Amino acid sequence: MVCFSRSSFSAFIVAAVTVATVWCNLGRAEEMRRFITRSGDQLKDGDKPYRFISVNIPNLLVIEDAFSFAGKSPWRWPDEFEIEDALESVRQMGGQVVRTYVISVFREGSDMGKTVHVLAPGEFNEEGFKTLDKVVEVANRKGIRLMIPFFDRAPWMGGQPQYAGFHDKKADAFWTDPEIITDFKQTIEHVINRKNTYTGRLYRDEPAIFGWETGNEIEATQDWTHEIAAYIKHLDPNHLVVDGRSLKGVSQWQVDEPNTDLVTTHHYPHGPGSADFVPAIEAGYAATKGKKPYAIGEFGFTDTPQIKRVYDTVIRDGMAGALLWSLRFHSRDGGFYWHMEVGAGGNFYKAYHWPGFTSGAAYDERAVLELTREKAFEIQGRQPPEIERPAPPKLLPIEHPAMISWQGSAGASGYDVERAEKADGSWSLVGKDVSDADAQYRPLFGDSVAEPNKSYYYRVAARNSAGRSQFSNVVGPVSETARIFVDECRDLKSLHESTSGVTVRTTNARLTKEDGDRLALSAGASVTYRTEGPVHAWRVYAFAPKDDVELTVASSAEGKNFQPLKAERTSYSTGHGDYGYLAPILFQGTCPAEGAEYLRFSLPEGGNSEPAAGQKSAAGPPNAAASESAFPLQISRVEIEFDATR
Repeated sequence: MVCFSRSSFSAFIVAAVTVATVWCNLGRAEEMRRFITRSGDQLKDGDKPYRFISVNIPNLLVIEDAFSFAGKSPWRWPDEFEIEDALESVRQMGGQVVRTYVISVFREGSDMGKTVHVLAPGEFNEEGFKTLDKVVEVANRKGIRLMIPFFDRAPWMGGQPQYAGFHDKKADAFWTDPEIITDFKQTIEHVINRKNTYTGRLYRDEPAIFGWETGNEIEATQDWTHEIAAYIKHLDPNHLVVDGRSLKGVSQWQVDEPNTDLVTTHHYPHGPGSADFVPAIEAGYAATKGKKPYAIGEFGFTDTPQIKRVYDTVIRDGMAGALLWSLRFHSRDGGFYWHMEVGAGGNFYKAYHWPGFTSGAAYDERAVLELTREKAFEIQGRQPPEIERPAPPKLLPIEHPAMISWQGSAGASGYDVERAEKADGSWSLVGKDVSDADAQYRPLFGDSVAEPNKSYYYRVAARNSAGRSQFSNVVGPVSETARIFVDECRDLKSLHESTSGVTVRTTNARLTKEDGDRLALSAGASVTYRTEGPVHAWRVYAFAPKDDVELTVASSAEGKNFQPLKAERTSYSTGHGDYGYLAPILFQGTCPAEGAEYLRFSLPEGGNSEPAAGQKSAAGPPNAAASESAFPLQISRVEIEFDATR
């Protein structure tokens, strides 16, 4: 019998856990040394069938949703934190494959600018490809493989129309024109033969790459597919080639094409099979069964029972896999990236956020993601493991106690915010189980009980059903000379009073830079706020169809006799862009009136409600932009600085 002291026993346990972790990581690394192959109508990882249920992450290669109220463009490259968060979320969900969006192409007149991978034929953006290097490196560490489409049929991230446009030709010339095909092959060659700056391997030798998709939702010809798939195979015999012709069922020539390894179809309520996807999916599988692997590359914008039917059909019938549309990850600036699906999503569905939040209750976000996790493990023949405690978040710099944000933790369902008057404590809880998925591109938490002229330190911990993380870094000292009242405009509860013509808007959030809650004012309408002390200054963040709209502001000491205040108006409009964005306008000013505790914001009678030029043809469902243009002004956030006297 071996005896241990308490300290030596603890050391033994730590060593054992360390060894187990190392062996676990080595096992995963060993798996990631292999490429996925195909045999008949099955995918294989070594000699074992390889099947997956997971998600699409459209922002993983380039972000199109980095909104800020005054920002000029929502496009930027994801950083390492964001890439880690995205792929860690998928790992926790049991996902083995992630489908990215496309290798982006410069589009003249787009707010993308040069935040694209392909700047011109044969000219590539090194910053974008270094980002892709990091995505591949992190995917390898997380044990997740990437399905990467080479281009897009549509112009959103640049694709078929742009390649053709480089030669002043129509988009359909992409399939037959030798110059355009040569340009596209240059992109393929550049990608496949690129040397990863982090791993030192050529992409063709990266096991984290699941396969190359010829394109996203393309309508390719048989001859083009044969030529391009053969070219990909010639450059890279290691990886799968995925046929990107996915919107019109499965043609016999797709099944017979010798240079492709996987056929996929995409399914949404407007597509094959309408709202019931399963018959169309079963038809696609029947066309490929016994001949070539088949998977669902995208599906979504439907209810939870329908999603379950898709997953169960894929698992039962032996299909290769299914990928839900879509997941967005945490932002480096706090909270998540947001994306309302204004087209096929019916201006109702938004991108999912792991592990699901109350803010996504309308489309059953939490249940959908729990179901996806359950089925991701089921298709592998595994029981879902216990949920892991989240890693510590990172508290961001704090300018004011009313405006606190942090970089979130993958898998966290909420956060506890603590405050102390000294950096080492003692700490008190000022925010319990705070969601970082309630506000879009705004501070996540406000300390409403902070006292003026006192300094504080803050820290935050993440929590979920498995427990609470360790605390974040400490930020401070933070002080305030005045209190700040904040209304995120989710309802009318923060108002002292309002007139008729004031409604809460939550639809068409894409047009308001994803701000999901606004107070819409019709001409002549007003809202009044009351603070707990004399007002010093105020700011109103609003959106309007035209950037010359005016807002009338007045203050009062007793709430009856109002005196006008001067309002400074700044428009941050950069045009309507691809989605028909409304103009972001900041109204702000001071309140010189002594003792004023009431502020009234009014839209003048006869306010112009005509949509701005170009609004009616904006992207999205019919009349989406026009419906928002019916409101001359939508207030998305109000900040009022005041002295706390009562």
